[in-house]
Amino acid sequence: MGDAPAFPAIAGVVLAGGRSLRMGTDKALADFAGRPMLAHVLARFAPQVAALAINANGDPARFADFGAPLIADLAPGQPGPLAGIVAALDWAETGGFSWVATAPCDAPFLPRDLVARLARASAQAPVVAVGPEGLEPLFALWPVTARIRVQERLMAGERAVHRVLAALGAKEVELPATTPPWSLNLNAPDELARASALAFSTP
Repeated sequence: MGDAPAFPAIAGVVLAGGRSLRMGTDKALADFAGRPMLAHVLARFAPQVAALAINANGDPARFADFGAPLIADLAPGQPGPLAGIVAALDWAETGGFSWVATAPCDAPFLPRDLVARLARASAQAPVVAVGPEGLEPLFALWPVTARIRVQERLMAGERAVHRVLAALGAKEVELPATTPPWSLNLNAPDELARASALAFSTP
């Protein structure tokens, strides 16, 4: 099982609830360097948190081999990643955690110290990562106490995660640039093909 996580109050959730329209198939399960892309994300994320779940919709059987609990959106109609964040906060609260770290399923180079960097800046508000191209709202640390406020904004029709973070007074943390970029997200088959070779040379 490895060493205990440095932050036992923090759970992690990989956001895989999107429709994957550009990929043409479920991008979490798309082959990337010989493994499903989700497997790369889980391998980097799991050691950083006390518990890890996958937010996804549809047939749960397709994620059975990953060994992580599956949580579906609580809101109908797959309204976007904000719905996954609400589901993540609800799951974490039920499990007795104080914080939820989130990361998207299509970012196989996410930092191995993402949670540590975000946690060092945490107070009572969310913390969000900033990369070379600006704010990366899905790489964030959310206090469970924000669940009701996030849910209210979702129910009011808000879909933009960055606007919710701003409304909650999120603190921004700049993460150093890496090669390949830690925030690189792969949404289409051609992007997968170009990035696959990088996986074998990335620590």
